[in-house]
Amino acid sequence: MKPELLTLDITAMAHGGNGIGRHEGRAVFVPFTVPGDQIRARITQDKGRFATAEMVELLRPAPSRTAPRCRHFARCGGCHWQHIDYAAQLDLKQQIVRDTLGRIGGLRDALVHRTLAAPDPWEYRAHVTLRPSPQGRPGFVAVDGRQVIALDECPIMQPALLEQLSHLTPLRERTRVQVGSVGEPIHFPLGSDDDTTSSTSSGRQAVEYDIKGRAFRCSPGCFFQVNPAQAARLVELVLARLTLSGGARVLDLYAGVGLFSAFLAEQGSLVTAVEAFAPAVEDARHNLRDLRQVELHVGVIEAVLPELTRGYAAAVVDPPRAGMDASALQALIAHAPSQIIYVSCDPATLARDARKLVEAGYVLVDAQPVDMFPQTYHIETVAHFRR
Repeated sequence: MKPELLTLDITAMAHGGNGIGRHEGRAVFVPFTVPGDQIRARITQDKGRFATAEMVELLRPAPSRTAPRCRHFARCGGCHWQHIDYAAQLDLKQQIVRDTLGRIGGLRDALVHRTLAAPDPWEYRAHVTLRPSPQGRPGFVAVDGRQVIALDECPIMQPALLEQLSHLTPLRERTRVQVGSVGEPIHFPLGSDDDTTSSTSSGRQAVEYDIKGRAFRCSPGCFFQVNPAQAARLVELVLARLTLSGGARVLDLYAGVGLFSAFLAEQGSLVTAVEAFAPAVEDARHNLRDLRQVELHVGVIEAVLPELTRGYAAAVVDPPRAGMDASALQALIAHAPSQIIYVSCDPATLARDARKLVEAGYVLVDAQPVDMFPQTYHIETVAHFRR
């Protein structure tokens, strides 16, 4: 017997990129839909209290629905929202941050500003991780999480990256391709499924990014924001929220190659930067070599912070998508900085950690979503906490 077809009105968007409709009182999550769509859908997974479905027919399109630019869209897993008008994408990201802070963080009255748009919602990606298709062509993992879709086009890659695709055939292993401000791409194999532990067999080969007039070397395996134009915006947002006197001591946690440390130090702060990935600390030493008021520590935050005895006026934290390790967050709270600027790439883990900070005596001043990843559901947020 064929599965029953449901008629659904999509009324909201979930973090993760799926539209939400309701059937017989339970939520039904449907990818590639838009709030305002009316669709006919088929249940693909029945989870009891909720279900997932696929759209079979679009009965009435939402006003914000638009034609995707890329012919791989809805098969390739690189983008999720090319079918949504860009202004609507910004509104949805603000709504998701607000809803997630309320639902997970208990912060139902949080001040969440409108999402800051990217200067260009296309051709922004400065690095990509590619996988070989069965024919050896470079591609992205498909939406099913198993196949690899060979790419002939990608409208969110910077043109210099896209041009590299023809030079990577045949591709034999998972490969990172990066392009810096000088426009010369590099590519190197990844040794595992964790980008932060990538092979550095290419030696000191690195790219360089120009952010607000400063050069940042980034070696293979080191993290740098995928959208350099919006990385500069993050720096501005962080600095604008800190009220520091000259010589104030500031923690920079998950410091990477020194992006925030550089500009904090230029403003006169005494910066203690902590980063666990040793090659990134090497790059930070290079990038901050003209700034004497920065000290660098290699190690995980929960091990380094208890060894630091100085008082800190503020902390800037930029953790990975998993958020702060619970012991790292407790170590930060024990230092009791007056201000914490939390740069998040996942609203759910931001909300989880925000709840713990509020329980420890902090107040969320505001949250500013930044569209680091146009055409996708990913959201960067700068959250300001004050003790």
